Parts: sequence; C-alpha cells; structure tokens
Amino acid sequence: MKHGKKYAESAKLIDRAKLYEVAEALDLCVKTGTAKFDETVELHVKLGVDGRHADQQVRGSVVLPNGTGKTVRVLVICKPENEDVAKEAGADFVGGADMVQKIQSENWMDFDVLITTPDMMGQVGRLGRLLGPRGLMPNPKAGTVTPDIAKAVQNAKAGQIEYRLDRSNIIHCPIGKVSFGPDKLRENFDTLMDAIVKAKPAAAKGQYVRSCVVSATMGPGVKITPTRFI
Repeated sequence: MKHGKKYAESAKLIDRAKLYEVAEALDLCVKTGTAKFDETVELHVKLGVDGRHADQQVRGSVVLPNGTGKTVRVLVICKPENEDVAKEAGADFVGGADMVQKIQSENWMDFDVLITTPDMMGQVGRLGRLLGPRGLMPNPKAGTVTPDIAKAVQNAKAGQIEYRLDRSNIIHCPIGKVSFGPDKLRENFDTLMDAIVKAKPAAAKGQYVRSCVVSATMGPGVKITPTRFI
C-alpha cells in the first residue's frame, strides 16, 4: 500500500518492532495525528478468544471519562408516557411506532445511537436487518435496551461507547480525539481496557490480550506491550 508524505514522515517516529508503554504510545499518536482535521484516536485489541462460541463472546459498554469528542445524535423509541422523559434527558429524536415506520419506509438513519425500552423491542426487533449491519441495533448488554431511558440518554451523550468482537476476534473502539492530548486519552484508554479485561469470559484459555494497537485516523499504528494486561 502506498502512503502519502505525511504518513511516511509520521511513520519515521515509530519503531514497528517495538512494543511501547501506554503513555509513550499515546504521545506518539498525538504527534502523528497531523491531518487538517481533529483525528480520532482508535484502540484495536486482539483477544485470545473464539467469538464463534457463545460462551466466549466479549461485548459491553462503558462511559469514557472524557467522552469521544463526537456529538452523538440519540434516537429514543418508546411508549408515549416516556417521550417527555427522553426529551428532557437530551434525546435528539423521540417517537414510537412512527419512528419504526420512518426507518422502514425511508431507510432513515440520521442518528448515532438508538435507545429503546423492553416493551418496544417487539416493534424495534423488526428493524434488525436494517440496523444490525450498521451497528445500530439496541442491545441490553450495550445499555440501549433499558427501562431507565433518562440514564441511557445521558450516558450516550456523555461518551458511552460499545465494545464488541468482530469476526477476527478484534475489538475496535474510539478513545477520543488528537486534541484531547495524551493525559485525557490515557484516562479513556484505561477505562476501556479495564472494562475489556473485566469482561474476560470464563471459557477463555491462555493469553487473553494478544495484541494492542493505538492509532490516529490517518496515522500509523503504535503497538502497546500487552504484558500489563496479563
């Protein structure tokens, strides 16, 4: 793969054969995030599990202490008696069956998080084929199917992210923006990694955290030593 001049210059700062400590790795991410926009810093964690087995799934949600740096648009689908609660909590869009119909008929997806109550899952469940591939389907483990609408909306707005395995048993998550600086990124990093480590399935054998890489959107990956998570 051919990279641009800025990437090549950034890559010179990183020893690809070295496993860095967290603080140094995040400092390098900030230094290599030289694009004209505020790049997102992402965490990629390879786990020693087999996600094809139900007892080795790793999935959950966590509120990052410094948020993600992104404005989150929240849709709440609930019964009429909960609509005012959702609006007061800060939801951007609120509705019931009308919102389900809007998504189905118009393929409307102008939201980042969908929160619903358990009593509406019968209707929301019909949207699985549309929402699932986009990662927007609400799930109890992610805290997006809950009777406590206000708390769920507040968490989403505060920087709650969902972590889950992909088909390669890797978790990919944003932990903030380059403009956050190393210290705030470190707080977010530690919070997310603590949650992932605590979510280790009982059926997982051997080394749990196989590799850990951080990178800015347009920058090279920086490898972090996984020994501190063993």
